[in-house]
Amino acid sequence: MRRYLTLLMLPIILLGIWLLLNDSFSSGQIALGTILAVLLAWAASNLRPLRASPKHPLIALRLIATVAIDITKSNIAVARIVWLGSRANATPGFIRIPLRIRDAHGLAALACIVTYTPGTVWSDYSEEESLLTLHVLDLKDESEWLHTIQQRYERPLMEIFE
Repeated sequence: MRRYLTLLMLPIILLGIWLLLNDSFSSGQIALGTILAVLLAWAASNLRPLRASPKHPLIALRLIATVAIDITKSNIAVARIVWLGSRANATPGFIRIPLRIRDAHGLAALACIVTYTPGTVWSDYSEEESLLTLHVLDLKDESEWLHTIQQRYERPLMEIFE
């Protein structure tokens, strides 16, 4: 049962996006969207040799909420730095963060989280050392960044993907 639900997830999402973009829930749009969603999902299946098997959807929802709050706070902090300029006393810098997560999908999700958050850039990842290099616009407290990445993001991603 779970396998069928996993196979249907992409077509359902594509159909939903199709209907939202067309702003119509007519039977013709539903039929056309269903056909396109199934064909696109089938065509895309060969492009993904490594399948994800996410677990714990409630943890995923909690992580999404945490990331949304952090992105909002980061937007405000970056806006303050931009508006105040030199008076903001921003301290840009690089920080190296050891990671325990090994799953490729979890690492990709972590990269997206870091990239979506204003003021941070995923600079490098050493697979041999499992070390993330992160550029932060305002790096005043390295321990806070270590805690944020390792506890707020990496730990839930490990529970979801590993």
